[in-house]
Amino acid sequence: MSQKHTDEIRQQVRESYARVAEASNAGECCGETSSCCGVSDDVAINTLISTRLGYSAADVAAVPDGADMGLGCGNPRAIASLRPGEVVVDLGSGGGFDAFLASPEVGATGRVIGVDMTPTMVSKARANAEKGAFTNVEFRLGEIEHLPVADDSADVIISNCVINLSPNKPQVFREAFRILKPGGRLAVSDVVASTELPEAMRNDPVLYAGCIAGAPLLDDLHAMLRDAGFQEIRVTPKDESREFIKDWAPGRGVEDYVLSAHIEATKPAAQG
Repeated sequence: MSQKHTDEIRQQVRESYARVAEASNAGECCGETSSCCGVSDDVAINTLISTRLGYSAADVAAVPDGADMGLGCGNPRAIASLRPGEVVVDLGSGGGFDAFLASPEVGATGRVIGVDMTPTMVSKARANAEKGAFTNVEFRLGEIEHLPVADDSADVIISNCVINLSPNKPQVFREAFRILKPGGRLAVSDVVASTELPEAMRNDPVLYAGCIAGAPLLDDLHAMLRDAGFQEIRVTPKDESREFIKDWAPGRGVEDYVLSAHIEATKPAAQG
């Protein structure tokens, strides 16, 4: 993929999710054609979307209004096994939903860092953090291919349906490996392709921003993680996710090609 095409995809995704944040701030539906953008002015609708993804009603009630925008394709905390005192980095943190849910699990001695490339999302998340008095959570503006996080500083990386949006996924995994401490772990919910997408889908900008066109094949995903240095790689596709994925692009048959998966891996522990 050329640098020009990469930049175009990144800008398109940034603009798409800026519109999501702005619509959420205004209490409106986002107007995007893909239902991956689940923003609604009806809290009950967003709660329904999130519970379909694996969150509980208690999870949704525990965060400030506007943090849960119905985005995502799973619940990465379900596989993260967070512990008190850990440092967690959330890739593509959006309005802060997963970061806020991680906050009480790592406790006062822990820390949660959300990274998002959309200034409007970062501003929204920071306002939500202040509203909810989340003192151990911070949000940084940055691209997940170039994380504004120090080497060997995170215990856990979580992410929810964001890495598929990157036009340079190998670089994302290299960065994730860089910032994890030895023995640190990756716990991600994302979309994967069970079979090669038709070229028309792959080149559809709406489907790219809608978490579909950029989904990697399972074998390619394993190879990217392995090449980045990860071990104990486990990718667990969720066949039941096709039920909500078909709503992301009604009538397009995307559920025949992609599905949500839990993605887990670890950085080797230090030797010696």
